[in-house]
Amino acid sequence: MSRSLRVDRKFIKTVKLALKRHGFPNQEAFAKKIEMARSTVVNFLNGKPVDFANFVQICDKLGLDWKDIATELSDEPYQPDSGDSSFYVDRPPTESNCYQAIVKSGALLRIKAPQQMGKTWLMRRVLSYAEKQGYETVTLSFELADNTVFTDLEKFSQWFCAAVGQELGLPNQLNSSWADILACNYNTTNYFQTYLLANRASPLVLALDNVDIVFEYREIAIDFCRLLRNWHDQANRGDRYSDIWQKLRLVIVHATEVYGGLDINSSPLAGVGVVVDLPEFNSEQVKDLAKRCELTCNNSHIEKLMSLVGGHPYLVQLAIERMKLQGVTLDRILETAHTEAGIYSNHLREHLGNLEKYPELGKAFREVVVMDNPVELNPVQAFKLHSMGLVNLAGNQVTPRCKLYRNYFRERLGKK
Repeated sequence: MSRSLRVDRKFIKTVKLALKRHGFPNQEAFAKKIEMARSTVVNFLNGKPVDFANFVQICDKLGLDWKDIATELSDEPYQPDSGDSSFYVDRPPTESNCYQAIVKSGALLRIKAPQQMGKTWLMRRVLSYAEKQGYETVTLSFELADNTVFTDLEKFSQWFCAAVGQELGLPNQLNSSWADILACNYNTTNYFQTYLLANRASPLVLALDNVDIVFEYREIAIDFCRLLRNWHDQANRGDRYSDIWQKLRLVIVHATEVYGGLDINSSPLAGVGVVVDLPEFNSEQVKDLAKRCELTCNNSHIEKLMSLVGGHPYLVQLAIERMKLQGVTLDRILETAHTEAGIYSNHLREHLGNLEKYPELGKAFREVVVMDNPVELNPVQAFKLHSMGLVNLAGNQVTPRCKLYRNYFRERLGKK
């Protein structure tokens, strides 16, 4: 792999939004905070080459997975089967199940998991497979929508139609196609049916990433999810429009942390399509990843690392990257892991911030981490903590997801 990486063009806006989201007023303030040359930060934010180690460090500080946004130094766009695919670890039968689902007419595939479990990475694998079948693919991330887009359903619907059309290279026809007297979902469906999907020779796979952002706007989320459900259903109705909708295959990707603030009895996409829950790595997969990164790890090293973080893909990968690229010893990682000086500090602070948004969940999670034995929680709280990626469930028994979480949150929540 190249010694340098750059941000893929389609993720430039994503990284700039991440900078603002983390409270940095400008590039200079961020560069000073992470003790890095301003020129390096500027290059990163503008899609110019950055040293591999610096690229990984910046992504870590911004809460981004470097593999999701990176591209090699070539003119070709990033593809999961080239370059960085050497770092992708298969989690059978997850991939094969996705491949089988996406080739079915009118497919709807929903990839869901907590942050940093590899959802976007898997999405790209599915799109790569679809392209090999001769399908056209389009990816649309809702991180690209400004906040104003989510203030009004009509504005959101028109942005969605225009953005997909733009990705397909089709001119905007909304002015002549949108009828104010009709509902937004009707207009959106008509726009796809009579224009974006009309006369297609091959199926279109539309991948919608970061859909959890939509979930945060309840009124829009309800109508948008009804729209997607309806499209999926139309493909199976056997009416005069079914042939058109059978050509559309949907891949919906969303994090589950947002469930912390949702009514779980009215999940926006419950019961629709093929649901993919990403599992953790097992020990053989961790060994495989270390080998791909050309890091020598014996069974004892793997056992020590997994005793701390389990098989959490991001936590495992971050440790391997730091050992390989920066020469950090495993003992040092284990010793400082739960502290602000540890490599996981940003990840842990994000979880702490989420718990602070929902005090009742923070109180419930405190019960879990201060006890050495499994505890029984209110089923709703247990479900939400599990969706946030913080706990494991075994029947009605709840335990911290890993030792790292127990150590960090026992120290921070245990005194409250």
